[in-house]
Amino acid sequence: MMVLNTLKPGLEEKLYERALVLELVKRGHKVEQQRAYLVLYDGVEIGTLIPDLIVDDTVIADPKVAVDFNEAHVAQMIGYLNITALQVALLLNFKHSDLRWKRIVR
Repeated sequence: MMVLNTLKPGLEEKLYERALVLELVKRGHKVEQQRAYLVLYDGVEIGTLIPDLIVDDTVIADPKVAVDFNEAHVAQMIGYLNITALQVALLLNFKHSDLRWKRIVR
């Protein structure tokens, strides 16, 4: 909420992402931006997956600026959880004056 209350709604996602990193680190969390994960198919590397934020090596945090979360957002997080082997992802929506979020559990 601190990030949203300070910056207000409607900016670009990357601005919220950077502010969220600063706020989480200030509160003692370990945060990695754009950690790359190899994507394998049948044992062959087919590309990389790069989630926005990994917090405390346990949670994917994905800032959005959208009217509402949709099935594509949720599907993306499910895919991220499968590739990263993490258990929890948080979608954070900075479009509105109240912080809207959705937790996805693998």
